Amino acid sequence: MEDGFDNYENLRNMREQQIKHVATNHIELNQFHDQLMTQVVHLAIEKVKKEWGPPPSPFSFFLMGSGGRFEQSLWSDQDHGIVYKKTSDEAQNYFLNLGKEISDGLHTVGYEYCDGNVMASNPLWCKSVEAWKGQLENWMEDESFDAIRHLLIFIDARVLVGSESFIEALKEVIHLKIEEAPYLLKRMLKNTMRLQKGIGVFGQILVETHGSHTGEINLKQTALFPYVNAVRLLALKEKMMNTSTLSRLGALSDHTIGRSNRKHYEEEFRQLLQFRLTYGGNENYEAVHYVKIDALPKEQKKELKDRMKQGIELYHDTTKYFEKGVPK
Repeated sequence: MEDGFDNYENLRNMREQQIKHVATNHIELNQFHDQLMTQVVHLAIEKVKKEWGPPPSPFSFFLMGSGGRFEQSLWSDQDHGIVYKKTSDEAQNYFLNLGKEISDGLHTVGYEYCDGNVMASNPLWCKSVEAWKGQLENWMEDESFDAIRHLLIFIDARVLVGSESFIEALKEVIHLKIEEAPYLLKRMLKNTMRLQKGIGVFGQILVETHGSHTGEINLKQTALFPYVNAVRLLALKEKMMNTSTLSRLGALSDHTIGRSNRKHYEEEFRQLLQFRLTYGGNENYEAVHYVKIDALPKEQKKELKDRMKQGIELYHDTTKYFEKGVPK
């Protein structure tokens, strides 16, 4: 990707011209997203510098959601935050302004605003290191559905611009708390149980029955999330800093999942990511997650169903693992 773009519109034009060259390769596509978003962040930093001066403190800008997990498709929405070293009103105002500039820049380039407002323009996701530590501790003490949901979102944080040390220090707060209170993993598991069913009692693929996606299946909800949610918790149990589902699977201990099973699940998940790029829509962010089942060749339907079943099996095995009790 070329450097030297001086405004968001030029970056958007470049995105539209170049993304087709990486559209069928999951790794290259996510590298492209990383490079594009990094350029947006650097442009935003320069714009804010002109009005507000240089940043008052070292900081890190991080991605969460599919961006944090390196699992974006052709289109993606925004999930991101900022952590900065200095605790002061000046720093908070500065970085909230930077967060808004980044959010607006990403939107101009083609990344939809997050419906849940998980963006660095929101004070909930833009804090000093100390304030972040306090918030994480509060979420773990609170244990409400929303508090645990926020915690699970943060666990996928991956630094895009800045030092990784801030995020590592914050994740260590979570790891230490789980070591003291392993039942938190069960509480997190409970939060992920609202999975959309993709396979019926007779083994049939369950498609949407009304609305604009009638006859289609949401791959993200039904096929990818069982893997994502199970592996995230297993990685958390092992105090892992990795954020992608594939790297987490690769780094799990044999005690948690045997080596051959890990390799098997890695390949199944990798194939699902590729399947989404091959058969998913490409018009917009919503469309990329859906696949028209009747348009699939018979062999692809069978492969999809088998991979979905493997994800459900992994999720159920993980559920049993944590329900039996997690040793300290």
